[in-house]
Amino acid sequence: MNKQWWHSAVVYQVYPRSFCDSSGDGNGDLPGIISKLDYLEKLGVDLIWLSPVYLSPMKDNGYDIADYQAIDPRFGNMDDMRQLIAQAKQRNIGIMMDLVLNHTSDQHRWFEQAKQSRDNPYRDYYIWRDQRNSIGSIFGGPAWQYDSNTQQHYFHLFADAQPDLNWENPAVAEEIQQMISWWVDQGVAGFRLDVIDLIGKQIDQGITENGPRLHPLLQEMHQACFKGKKLVTVGETWGATPEIAKLYSDPRREELSMVFQFEHAALDWHPEHGKWQVQGFDLIALKHVLSKWQTAFDGDGWNALFWNNHDLPRIVSRWGDDGQYREASAKLFATLLHGMQGTPYIYQGEEIAMTNVQFDQLDDYHDIEIKNSYQEKVLEQKSLSHQQFMQGVYKSARDNARTPMQWDDSENAGFSCGQPWLKLNPNYAQINVAAALDNPNSVYYHYQRLIALRKSKEYGDTLVYGSYQLLLPEHKQVFAYLRQYQGQRLLVLANVSAQQQRLSLDYQVDKVLLDNLQPEDESKIDLTQLNLAPYQALICTLAD
Repeated sequence: MNKQWWHSAVVYQVYPRSFCDSSGDGNGDLPGIISKLDYLEKLGVDLIWLSPVYLSPMKDNGYDIADYQAIDPRFGNMDDMRQLIAQAKQRNIGIMMDLVLNHTSDQHRWFEQAKQSRDNPYRDYYIWRDQRNSIGSIFGGPAWQYDSNTQQHYFHLFADAQPDLNWENPAVAEEIQQMISWWVDQGVAGFRLDVIDLIGKQIDQGITENGPRLHPLLQEMHQACFKGKKLVTVGETWGATPEIAKLYSDPRREELSMVFQFEHAALDWHPEHGKWQVQGFDLIALKHVLSKWQTAFDGDGWNALFWNNHDLPRIVSRWGDDGQYREASAKLFATLLHGMQGTPYIYQGEEIAMTNVQFDQLDDYHDIEIKNSYQEKVLEQKSLSHQQFMQGVYKSARDNARTPMQWDDSENAGFSCGQPWLKLNPNYAQINVAAALDNPNSVYYHYQRLIALRKSKEYGDTLVYGSYQLLLPEHKQVFAYLRQYQGQRLLVLANVSAQQQRLSLDYQVDKVLLDNLQPEDESKIDLTQLNLAPYQALICTLAD
């Protein structure tokens, strides 16, 4: 495998609206992010993935872009953006921009032109039909919206305020490539490509993802924008299998550096109601899915490792224990992830084990997906009761990840001196950055140790490039695997339960590198007679 700088990198996702507000208007902003760069440098991250900060009416929290080359005033301006890039670079941190290329806002100038008339030069930048077909929107309802002015329907896989771009039109690709190259010239380190597997769609054939034009389009984009540059690119690909992922990330194909796959992220979803009626957690299923992806690539692909992002609930509330064992289980999931092969992603607040939130009223939530799904499932179909739906919201809704960052125990958690755009999680008085930094055994410092371990000369190559072997595949509570590289063997061992687990493994520990319950303990342990405490996780070197 040709080693790349981003193989050993660690990425931190910032959701700008909820990170830090410098102006007091209740919205996080770019100067707020700049003010926290020392905090991120201390953690040890190499890249900041910045969720969209472009000009936007915020129907979908910035994923509806009205101008790709302008900063929304609530976040700041281009001078602030250039300052963020420069200040981060001084700390050896790159900025990864979030690009939404499947659709724009309906307030983008292209769409405003397109709906003027059927013969407008921008009409073919979007997808129009006289008759709509049966494709549904991911946010609920049909994927078509009627435009009375031109008496045609336009296509939108997401909200009706997010019309899909027509990538069959070469002018669209050319405009997008010019815009990407402009951002490269600004000094960014890479791009996260939102729902990129949708741009090759064939609407009349009913194909929305992984269409036949997808990979040729990505190869064209790579040639025009990425080739020969020290950039990292990651695609969001909900429908990816390992075979499909190789098409994106095999370096010989020259498309993307890596993709986010979501097979593990949907493991507990209901077959009919999806995230709105969560099933029980099945550790064996999780082990098999993650192990499949760990062993799928042999230099012909690369994993993006994540538990959390702006679209997913907090892992400590989802599959951990956000009560008695909040810190231990948060450290456990961090250990399991950062011990694997791939580029790890940390979502803001994950490093202090922020939890899901339970607001009393549906109106307290802002996410358009919640609103549209409630309308469809509760009010129209009546397939879920209000209470059933709210339980799904508490467990899985996207706003669980979007509550403002909890910096300290002062008013509004130190996020803003104004009224936050989204209500805070009330537990900020106990769970916050200031408390984490004051506690040498906090979740924050556990992440810092994990990152340092991956970057260490002694163990870094094994953690980044080592082979992966799952142990105890059918054990219902224990997740264990080996990493091996050039004669070095590391064991990652985790008790994913609130009960003590007794184990006997035929290995001899040389040294305990990391123990989430006893961070300073480097004593030997006996794997043949091992009692793992609830949510205990270890990384050990094994003797020959």
